[in-house]
Amino acid sequence: MFFGTYTPKLDDKGRLTLPARFRELLAGGVMVAKGQDHSLSVYPRAEFLDLARKAASMSRSDPSARAFIRGLAAGADEQHLDAQGRISISPAHRRWAGLQKECVVVGSVEFIEIWDSTAWESYLSDNEEGYSTAADEVLKEIL
Repeated sequence: MFFGTYTPKLDDKGRLTLPARFRELLAGGVMVAKGQDHSLSVYPRAEFLDLARKAASMSRSDPSARAFIRGLAAGADEQHLDAQGRISISPAHRRWAGLQKECVVVGSVEFIEIWDSTAWESYLSDNEEGYSTAADEVLKEIL
């Protein structure tokens, strides 16, 4: 499972060093995909394949399901961590997430998210107050 917030820098070649504590979980390869709120989602390869199989089982007669399946598959990029724990972020993914040099990597339980640091700060500012209200609603569903 992935937890915590880290602040690596994107290098000039579009590589990002992932946190050392995540590397063992990502050793089998990762899938980088477009995430919500213009972030990137990085899944362990096996976790992504499970998600893709579940998505593929949705009815293709549903336009929303088709759009999701297409977006998930077309926007995925398989990567393997190099010896320094880095992955390459494609130009298309860097554009989608607005990634500049300063990035934020956030543990999101089953996957990690990559954000541009300015976008992350804006997201926090816009959503921090609603956290306790959301927690009450979510916890009510799982307790």
